[in-house]
Amino acid sequence: MAIQWFPGHMNVTKKAIIERIKEIDVVIELLDARLPGSSANPMLADLTGSRPKLKVLNKQDVADPIRTEAWLAWYNAQPNTKAIALDASETAPSQRLIKACRELVPNRGGMAKPLRVLICGIPNVGKSTLMNTLVGKKAAKTGDEAGITKIEQRINLASDFYLFDTPGMLWPKITIEKGGYNLAASGAVGRNAYDEEEVALELIQSLKGPYPELLAARYKLDNVATIPDRHEEVLLEEIGRKRGAVMGGGRVNLQKASDIILTDFRNAVMGRITLETPEAFEQWAAGAQAVEEERQRQKLLRNKKKRKTPAHDEDDSAEA
Repeated sequence: MAIQWFPGHMNVTKKAIIERIKEIDVVIELLDARLPGSSANPMLADLTGSRPKLKVLNKQDVADPIRTEAWLAWYNAQPNTKAIALDASETAPSQRLIKACRELVPNRGGMAKPLRVLICGIPNVGKSTLMNTLVGKKAAKTGDEAGITKIEQRINLASDFYLFDTPGMLWPKITIEKGGYNLAASGAVGRNAYDEEEVALELIQSLKGPYPELLAARYKLDNVATIPDRHEEVLLEEIGRKRGAVMGGGRVNLQKASDIILTDFRNAVMGRITLETPEAFEQWAAGAQAVEEERQRQKLLRNKKKRKTPAHDEDDSAEA
């Protein structure tokens, strides 16, 4: 199943970024530390061009610390880019964001040349919470539903530091299938855009290998050593039975079981989890690119066949 979600207000956000970027010095992209590759918007690179970028791995306190370090190294190795990890609910770590921006453009500062920063991110990545923490008051709406913020806001974090906040934005076509599932699992995608059971099965598949102990502890599953080898559907049924999602006749309500594990992941009650590594994400991206290239090749072949007119075919026959 291909997961896509790009409602109208996101297209408005795209147009607003195109206009705003003309006067921006640094672009902050807030990422979900539990899915640092999947939550990065590929469209943003095209919209923001060569401007310095600060990648902020948010929610690091609920992500796998070892994998977070790997992702920070991966992003910091990219040109004109810095990466930091923080928990948006903590005041002191949040201030590092301002310092990192000044380091990226040391020639900006003071009232004559104020630092102008654009902050972007996918829905439900914690951007509104971060903004409220930085300002010290409730300046932005927060919630656990994708698409809470729908208008651009400007906040002055210092006399020479202007931060422009944009609504959460995905991209029109999610080509990395696994990334789409991870986005849905995190709550970044509207609920009408995916099947909860399918996303729950993909989430279990991502968890059972690296985090069998966390699954066993949360859902009281037996034989933790065999969890990586058990099928996702079997594990979903076991989770449903352990959590009382049972219907008449002893059948498991898979919809309810799916909702349980997705809610638990979003609320970070299973433990510190990261769904992807840089190496895995690069493999997914390479696979998606190969599929897209083949699709374009087939489209080109079809267009060539359409351009061959009946009249041309008759001329070929006459010459033969």
